[in-house]
Amino acid sequence: MSGPLEGRVALVTGGGQGVGQGIALALAEAGAAVAVVGRTASKLDATVAEITDAGGMAAPFVCDVKDADGITGTVEAVADRFGRLDILVNNAQEVPLGPLLDVKDERFAAGFDSGPLATFRFMKACHPHLKDSGDAVIFNLTSSSARRWDMSGYGAYAAVKTAIVSLTRAAAAEWGVDGIRALTIAPHADSPGLKWWIGANPEEAEEFFQTIPLRRIGSCRDDIGVAIAALCGPAFGYLTGATIPLDGGQANFS
Repeated sequence: MSGPLEGRVALVTGGGQGVGQGIALALAEAGAAVAVVGRTASKLDATVAEITDAGGMAAPFVCDVKDADGITGTVEAVADRFGRLDILVNNAQEVPLGPLLDVKDERFAAGFDSGPLATFRFMKACHPHLKDSGDAVIFNLTSSSARRWDMSGYGAYAAVKTAIVSLTRAAAAEWGVDGIRALTIAPHADSPGLKWWIGANPEEAEEFFQTIPLRRIGSCRDDIGVAIAALCGPAFGYLTGATIPLDGGQANFS
C-alpha cells in the first residue's frame, strides 16, 4: 500500500482492538508496515488480516507488555522481520479504576507495569533502531482523566498516565539529537473499554458526553489513528515533547 509513510515501519502495542487497532489500520493505510503487538493471537491476526486484505503490510507479534524479556525479544523480532523501525506506539494499558481505598496493590502495580514501566522498556529497547532511522517518532498514550477536576475514582489511573507524560518529555529532551521525536496522545475513542464503561454507567456517561464540546466520541481509526499517521509526517517534524489531546476539546491541556 503506497502512501506518505511508505517504507517506514511501526510497532503498535495493544494493536488487536480498540485504539491500538485503529492506529495500526491508519498507519498501514498511510503506507507503513505495521508490527501488531498484543497478548491475544486471534485479535492480532484479525487486525493483520484487515490490513493485508486492503493491500497493506503487517505481521502479528504476541507479547505481554508486563514481560520485560518479552518486550526485548519482540522488538528484536520486529526489527528482524522488517529490517528497521521508525514509529513506536505505546498504547497497551491495564486500567486501575476505582476509589483509592478500593484499588488493591496488585491492580495498581498492574497498571504501572503495563503503563509507564512497559512504555519505559519499549522506548529503551527500540531506541537503537529508532536512532538508525534518523526520522523516528514515539507516541505514548495518556488520558484526560489526569486532568479531571474531580479525581474521585481515577486517582490510580491518572497516576500511571501522568508518569507516562514525564517519560515522554524526557525522551523528547534526551533523544532529539538522535532524530527521535516523542509525543503524548490523550484520546477519547470508541474502544471496547469505553463502550463497556458507557453501558455500565449510563447516567455518568450522558453527563460525560455533555462535557465534550464536539458532543461525540472519536473513531479509533478515523479520529485517532489518522491524526497519529499525520503527526509522523514532515509537516510536524518540529513538534516534540508535547501532549496532544484528541478528545473533542474536553480537557484543558493548555
